Amino acid sequence: MEKVVFDIERCKGCELCTTVCPRGIVIIDKSLINSQGFHPATVIEQDKCTSCGSCARICPDLVITVFKYD
Repeated sequence: MEKVVFDIERCKGCELCTTVCPRGIVIIDKSLINSQGFHPATVIEQDKCTSCGSCARICPDLVITVFKYD
């Protein structure tokens, strides 16, 4: 189950989210280019995500949605 979801079409690859992830699991996906011509961010290991929300708070374009499951 995904804890962090990126709207890849809105992501401009600014890398802010990659700098604040305490687990280091948010990366820029160099293998993907969105319709705007940017490499979007993604999470490489969802199971290691703690749903802290740091990535979502720093995103200037509201690209990231964080889910917390009980």
